[in-house]
Amino acid sequence: MLIVIGGLPGTGKTTLARLLAERIGAVHLCIDTIEQAIVRSGLAQHPLGPVGYTVGYALAEEHLQQGLTVIAESVNPLTVTRDAWRGVGTKAGATTVEVEVICSDPAEHWQRVTTRSSDIPGLPMPDWQQVLDRDYEPWDREHVVVDTAGQGPQESLAWLIRGSGCGD
Repeated sequence: MLIVIGGLPGTGKTTLARLLAERIGAVHLCIDTIEQAIVRSGLAQHPLGPVGYTVGYALAEEHLQQGLTVIAESVNPLTVTRDAWRGVGTKAGATTVEVEVICSDPAEHWQRVTTRSSDIPGLPMPDWQQVLDRDYEPWDREHVVVDTAGQGPQESLAWLIRGSGCGD
């Protein structure tokens, strides 16, 4: 199974992806980790464009072909990236579940964005204005929406599992 988790920065994607990976024994591919590794190599600088996603697609396909469940986590802001993830699942013969993580409370979302830190050394964190200005296309197909506003990570995880069936 390929579980694609997307959403704006500060909505809780990474937290949910990590919790779900631990719960179901899946491989967690975080595009931020991939991109920052490329930057640390000295071959590129932020923003990287499609490079991190392209590496992520290749890793996801390889893991899926080995029979592993993969959680691919990134902002995933464009239809073209969502289509590419779906294509990876199809090519590997895997069921693909798409999940959008949102925080519907603007004050809570602002608080998260302005107070969070990253455990990925050197990863630049967007400020609130950068989150607001980000190009983020609406999802135009069926997908699971997890609203993390007003609830803790375990509650959001329970909602994700119920809504997607990926923890069964």
